[in-house]
Amino acid sequence: MAEILKDATSKGAHGADFALTEKVHGIIADIENRGEAAVRELSSQFDNWEPEQFRLTPEQIETAVASVAPETIADIKFAQTQIRGFAQAQLDSMLPVEVETLPGVTLGHKHIPARAVGAYVPGGRYPMVASAHMSVLTAKVAGVPRVAACTPPINGAVPNETVAAMHLAGADEIYLLGGIQAIASLAIGTEFVDPVDIIVGPGNAFVAEAKRQLYGRVGIDLPAGPTETLVVADDTVDAEICATDLLGQAEHGPSSPAVLLTTSRELGLATIAEVDRQLETLATADIAAVAWRDYGRVIVCEDNQEMLEIANEMAFEHVQIMTNDDDFFLANMYNYGALFLGPMTNVSFGDKVIGTNHTLPTQGAARYTGGLWVGKFIKTVTYQRVSDPASSAMIGEYCSRLCAIENFAGHQAQADIRVERYSGAQG
Repeated sequence: MAEILKDATSKGAHGADFALTEKVHGIIADIENRGEAAVRELSSQFDNWEPEQFRLTPEQIETAVASVAPETIADIKFAQTQIRGFAQAQLDSMLPVEVETLPGVTLGHKHIPARAVGAYVPGGRYPMVASAHMSVLTAKVAGVPRVAACTPPINGAVPNETVAAMHLAGADEIYLLGGIQAIASLAIGTEFVDPVDIIVGPGNAFVAEAKRQLYGRVGIDLPAGPTETLVVADDTVDAEICATDLLGQAEHGPSSPAVLLTTSRELGLATIAEVDRQLETLATADIAAVAWRDYGRVIVCEDNQEMLEIANEMAFEHVQIMTNDDDFFLANMYNYGALFLGPMTNVSFGDKVIGTNHTLPTQGAARYTGGLWVGKFIKTVTYQRVSDPASSAMIGEYCSRLCAIENFAGHQAQADIRVERYSGAQG
């Protein structure tokens, strides 16, 4: 029976925020009705940004890239090399299929990249440069011919590092535009940007709600909520590393859950104390402390099996495994966004540089979806060909009878004409 050493004071809200929903709906409708004029008003209101045009010119992009320190450019290129390499390996695994299932009956599928993708890269307190790699670069590896990337200005200025990352990742268009107005512009299209087919990338609650409301008109990567981290650990590691890894994700936002599952009561108690100690000096403690207070949990389990069962039930976004048998969890966990195995890796590696994608499912969505990957930008479509008359007639007979069961007379006629024309014909 699990023992709770620290429980969350808030269980979170999974229900609809009707005020947020209504506000986002109104803004989207306004942009749809008034186009660029509405976007300009919103950009001025929320970002104090009223440029001559939202799309950066090649000269502006060149200036932004040139202003970034060479060491930072080298770091961005290193990260993008890792992410490009893994995305390419994923793409290489996606093979076309073509099989002959009956004489002269060929079935197949092929992979077609989306024609246009919108990539949103958040700004604000945390300008998430890494999101440019995860979205823009991965889409380009998938073969998407047009990637339109948006990021908000920061304090009325161009976020040069983010623009550099977008450019180096291969963005075809870069817009300095944030929030609902960016998402709606990409989805609907305005005077300054053509609509896209898919929108990807993280953002705040307004961005997430805009994506949700526009889903169907465009594709999206996945529903997004507060960042979640789950550390599964035993006494093979210490409290300092557990506390560091919990707070390293709790700093994302005041409603970000950070949970420790452990088989060691001593480690659990020591981690609680270590979190308190680290919060005294952590630069982002104003956020991380609230997240830990309201959503932090420490649970002591009997053994690895109980930790596994609870972890699968939680279905968290990030799951860090540091135990005497990490492979047990790799083999048996089935609900998670991404696994981080062993103390020498961590969620930050995955977020920024190691090569896997950091756009991952939250709020239990890991029960039914994985995270963003190269395949998200690709449609797998099927085709069929019948080149043998006898097979066409034979399949037609089966099809005719099955259509009759369902009362689909027109469908049945499609089958019957093939039976009539190709029965007795020579292949």
